[in-house]
Amino acid sequence: MASAALATALLTGCAPDAAPALVAAGEPAPAAGERLPPAVDHVPTTDPVVFLTYDDGAERDPGLTDLLSSRRLPVTLFLTDTVAGPAYGHLARLRAVGTGLENHTQHHRALRGLPYAGQRAEICGQRTKLTSRFGVTPRLLRPPYGTYDTATRRAAASCGVTSLILWRASTEADGTLGFRRGAPRLQPGDIVAVTDPEATEALLRRIEAAGLRVGRLETYL
Repeated sequence: MASAALATALLTGCAPDAAPALVAAGEPAPAAGERLPPAVDHVPTTDPVVFLTYDDGAERDPGLTDLLSSRRLPVTLFLTDTVAGPAYGHLARLRAVGTGLENHTQHHRALRGLPYAGQRAEICGQRTKLTSRFGVTPRLLRPPYGTYDTATRRAAASCGVTSLILWRASTEADGTLGFRRGAPRLQPGDIVAVTDPEATEALLRRIEAAGLRVGRLETYL
């Protein structure tokens, strides 16, 4: 990310708080056999892979764009329209090397507690934007700030989302990795939120030292 302000935007409020609310205003009654997308921070796999994810305008950093392109890293970008929209033109190059473009809502509002219709508008609205601009149909949603409730999962399902993506590890301001739960080391299947794109090269060295490689999240979910 090119500026400290963008880095701050990634870091602010990113600690997940996933406790569900009961029923959102305007939320429809559950249908028989309704299946809701799970929230995941780790993918069960024995393959030696971890998954790198970036939010909110990281693609504006030319250094990151060059790195992802030159190494053909299959990372996933979660895009908010009001943040990434002005830079959508930079994404064609990244798509060509396998970068996944997924949903991070239209306006980066915290979804938990919003009326069902508002949550659906945020999620489906960004799905429509990504489909119209890039011809992609996003299946993954990173709820802003990692917060969600049952209405989020139901709204997401109605918008074609198959999984809500959180993270087990994230890059810290000092360049280290922080872990939300479990062993404080990278393990196969971990989803990593890269909050500072400039830390990517150091993170790649750490991944390689652990005998792991970067996998494509969309292939595993």
